[in-house]
Amino acid sequence: MSGPVDDVHALEPEDFIEEVHSFEHWFEAVEGYLQGLDHGHRRDVDDVVLEAPDRDRLVATLCSYAVAETAALEASSGLIAIAPNRHAKIFLSTQTVDEGRHVEVMLNRLRELGVPDPEAEVDRRAGPSVKRLRGKILELVNAREWDAAIFAQNVALETMEYTVFRAHARNADPITKDLLERVLRDERRHIGFGENELGRRIRQDKQRQTRLAAVKTELDALVLQTFEEAMDEIGVPRSDRPTLGRDYLETVDRLGLV
Repeated sequence: MSGPVDDVHALEPEDFIEEVHSFEHWFEAVEGYLQGLDHGHRRDVDDVVLEAPDRDRLVATLCSYAVAETAALEASSGLIAIAPNRHAKIFLSTQTVDEGRHVEVMLNRLRELGVPDPEAEVDRRAGPSVKRLRGKILELVNAREWDAAIFAQNVALETMEYTVFRAHARNADPITKDLLERVLRDERRHIGFGENELGRRIRQDKQRQTRLAAVKTELDALVLQTFEEAMDEIGVPRSDRPTLGRDYLETVDRLGLV
């Protein structure tokens, strides 16, 4: 195939995979919403002066986001070596670039908020659960468990990030809102890859479903703790959280893991 494809969903399955896992598709996907930005957000977005408690809460939140994005950066790059085919390797190489950008823009937003040493601040203030989740994901990558690691990263972590970032963007200051809305577009693509990859592999071998169900059970408590910490940081009422958590439940249900 050559040239842009108007409707990738109209392609035959093999052509669909060839197209959506390609560098060309990735570049076309990100070019429109990344061009002309200043450290991840539009240059014409006005910053606002946050009250001290709001600024402090945002700094703590961004520190946890930076750990989650670093986990995805490290895991994506590590997964390239064990990916079962060329298409997966190429997609993960594009995801690695996405995640590197996400880490960079989170750290820069901390600088804009007056944090002199963002990486030290992240080490000091990121939530304990997201740190443990990062460690668990990297354990699966280092164990070369492809299915389990893709589930942990591209389903559990990415879906949680998508849900939290979307909720945060609704009430964030203008710069943080613009930054998160651009990151969200990448997260949707990463989740789609994970769900499609695992769904295809489960159809080929139903035993994979049993292993993934066990991994989900192992991760559930930690994912929930991380989700709750993030929701506390951004001030989401507890009454709204079951609805927001539905993204994750719907994804694992489609994979037959509930």
